[in-house]
Amino acid sequence: MIKIDIRRDERQRIKSFEVSGHAGYDDPGKDIVCAGVSAVTVGAVNAIERLTGIVPQARMKSGFLSAAMPPEGVVSDQAQLLLEGMVVALEGMSEDYAKHVRIKQSSSKKGG
Repeated sequence: MIKIDIRRDERQRIKSFEVSGHAGYDDPGKDIVCAGVSAVTVGAVNAIERLTGIVPQARMKSGFLSAAMPPEGVVSDQAQLLLEGMVVALEGMSEDYAKHVRIKQSSSKKGG
């Protein structure tokens, strides 16, 4: 199963996300669910960098991707829009392939 953890700040802006695991929908190389999640998440990181000039702190290896936005002052509305678009696409995949994709969203409380 692919587990996606979206972390938001107290203003509900996405500050980071992490994707881990494999869908197990089909054999490696034929798994459309893994390919879809990878395309959406890696595409979002690439789009943020290319279209906004903001470089998320990202790590990627087989079955894992994490990305964190830079400190608060650098986060732009355009980057947030791209991240929210990513979430919408992932939520659709989670609904269609509920046995293979799970999304968890958490928020920081102000002051802690």
